[in-house]
Amino acid sequence: MFLVMGITGKVGGATATHLLKQGRKVRALVRDRDKAASWADQGVELVEGDWNDAASIKRALKDVDGAFVMLPPIWAPSPDFKEAKGVIANYVEALTHVSVPRVVALSSMGANQTSGMGLITALSLLEQSFRELNLPIAYMRAGGFFENFLYGLHTGQGGTLPVFYDPTNRKSTMVATNDIGAEIATLLSGPAWTGHRAIELGSMVSADDVAAQLSEVMKLDVRAVAIPRAGWAGAFEQLGIPRGQSGPAEIMYEAVNAGGMDIGVAGTEYVPGATSARDVFAAAQKAGIA
Repeated sequence: MFLVMGITGKVGGATATHLLKQGRKVRALVRDRDKAASWADQGVELVEGDWNDAASIKRALKDVDGAFVMLPPIWAPSPDFKEAKGVIANYVEALTHVSVPRVVALSSMGANQTSGMGLITALSLLEQSFRELNLPIAYMRAGGFFENFLYGLHTGQGGTLPVFYDPTNRKSTMVATNDIGAEIATLLSGPAWTGHRAIELGSMVSADDVAAQLSEVMKLDVRAVAIPRAGWAGAFEQLGIPRGQSGPAEIMYEAVNAGGMDIGVAGTEYVPGATSARDVFAAAQKAGIA
């Protein structure tokens, strides 16, 4: 039995899918059973609770062979990242008192840095706190998600893919969420390990590369266009981040553009991505979900 946190999201869902394909039993901690009904139909054991409650996490961890844990994505965190700190404290409390053979934690490229990474700071805090746990833990330092470009299936109709990447030809680490789920499932069900390990996952890709692959799928000429730095706050507001609260997101992209998510951090393992942006665009287009 393996616990998968965030099963109704992209990475948690991909992880559960791969584990189920392996014939493994899966358990999920969910706040709303109705939203996870499709997973129950597939045989997933649902435990009602919340990652903001350590007791809920303890119940979900009982007697598992391994656990995948992650932080809820928050694009407008408090200045002190109190939301992430609260969830991290609950994980540490639960993992200190419940014996778990192995843990895989979703992290990010750049989480090795303790400052200057904006939103990624939350994942740096998770890694720092988990270092105190005497458990086999793997930190899955994934690149930026290709799925975050799916808006391109709409904007690409006008010939452009607006991006925060500048210059657009600079490569940074990117990956498909399906590849993240596949690697997490492999770690959870594969050979045991001791101690802590950090795994970089993804491939070096530029916004221009993504636009070129979008062009192939749409059969249109689409080019990546860097959003001017002065327009970032307004662009993030259009994406749903409240006015005046986009600072962490802006700092993150500044760090990405400066090389903060490049592959090759000392002491890490590396797994290349198997799925391209082209594959992600084509699947979304076929499914009509973009």
